[in-house]
Amino acid sequence: MKLNAKVTSKINFKNNTLIKQIAIQSLVETADAVKRDLQRSKTMPYDTGELQNRGTSVDDSNKNSGKVSVVSDKPYARRMYMHPEYKFYKGHNKNAGGEWFESYINGNKKDFAKKKFAKIMKGKLK
Repeated sequence: MKLNAKVTSKINFKNNTLIKQIAIQSLVETADAVKRDLQRSKTMPYDTGELQNRGTSVDDSNKNSGKVSVVSDKPYARRMYMHPEYKFYKGHNKNAGGEWFESYINGNKKDFAKKKFAKIMKGKLK
């Protein structure tokens, strides 16, 4: 026995555009959440607070391509990040050290962004 069926589908481009806009907004909010969590974790070097507070921001200039970044743009940020062997002052941030993004890349927080993005998207699509 052979069953023939005709299926017709209609793509709602308006909703596709809306979902893409929500995804882009959620991506930026996820990067903001990573930045806030990083600050709360007290792992960045902190003397005056310049690097952690004003020197670290979300770059969303490529958000429409699905790319956002949390960047530390102070001239000394790379040197501090790449040298975890330095003896960091821990008066303000008890966990201060180099490689402060490492826990989000390969460590215990590697699923943080994925889970946060899913939670934000779920809340917006309700």
